[in-house]
Amino acid sequence: MITHPLCDLRRSMKLALSASALILLIPLSSFGESATPVDPSLKQSLDQMIEQYIRTHPEVIEQSLQALEAKRQEDERQRSKAALVIRQNDLLHDPSSPVSGNPIGVVTLVEFFDYRCGYCKRAAGAVTQLQKDDARVRVVYKDLPILGEASDLAAKAALASREQGKHQAFHEALLAANGDITKDSILLIAGEVGLDATRLEIDMANPEWQMAIDRNRALARDLGISGTPGFIVGTELVPGALDINGLKELIARAGTGK
Repeated sequence: MITHPLCDLRRSMKLALSASALILLIPLSSFGESATPVDPSLKQSLDQMIEQYIRTHPEVIEQSLQALEAKRQEDERQRSKAALVIRQNDLLHDPSSPVSGNPIGVVTLVEFFDYRCGYCKRAAGAVTQLQKDDARVRVVYKDLPILGEASDLAAKAALASREQGKHQAFHEALLAANGDITKDSILLIAGEVGLDATRLEIDMANPEWQMAIDRNRALARDLGISGTPGFIVGTELVPGALDINGLKELIARAGTGK
């Protein structure tokens, strides 16, 4: 039988409150060997009172859940911010992570992405435009394939394309591609941007790329990133697709320290 979550919550609260009330009413000495059984009528009366209160004040449950969720989100935000500080070197200077824009730029935008992610595709043009509009910006790409084997394959191909010095063109072409990604489509796109597809297919087998992806996945977990895209500047993490204005605002906040 499927029950509504609120019903389950009410039953759980009833049991928890009932047990708490009883513990408060029973002397501590009664928990020893000579513990006296609780009067069943007292327990029934308490249960009825608690149940009646929940029925007549359901807003208390909603308020409690909202407060609990707000606290959880704030705790997660603080944990993520602390991790961002600790993991700055991994974010900014992992030699396996492709870099574009100004390689010595004064501000770095880090993007976690998946080539099959529709939101990543939507944000791709803005990331490219940002680099054209702001010469201060350095971009670090963190391949985070989360949408299956085809995503892994595309990530390995993109990382391997660095061996031929064509990562940026290939990266943008993969994100601009329509339809699903397959090995054949990856190699076709590679040829279109000037890569030697035969060499790329061989280079993709290098275990170094899987190790780089695994490091990105571990880093994403530490930072609380569970989806793509995810953008980071300094110690600010913004999940989800951003347009050009959103990216520029993120860069501006980093410059003002807000």
